[in-house]
Amino acid sequence: MADYAITFARSARRELEALDASIVRRVISRIDGLAQDPRPSGSRKLQGEQKLWRIRIGDYRVVYSVDDRQRIVDIVRIRHRREAYR
Repeated sequence: MADYAITFARSARRELEALDASIVRRVISRIDGLAQDPRPSGSRKLQGEQKLWRIRIGDYRVVYSVDDRQRIVDIVRIRHRREAYR
């Protein structure tokens, strides 16, 4: 099975750059895992959103979309849990 390509929305890249280095390492590690399995155990489809999924990384949430046809995972948001769904 071929891996999925990972892309970042411009806003998600800015959010990632604003995080503490130790958190960035954890987030990048989990995002890299999405290339092999875009819907890992613990991921959830967001209600009310057609194509958005989320994974938890401690107190942070990564919200992303999956395009199975083109095999792309697009990272949409990387935020603290209290701000992730606003």
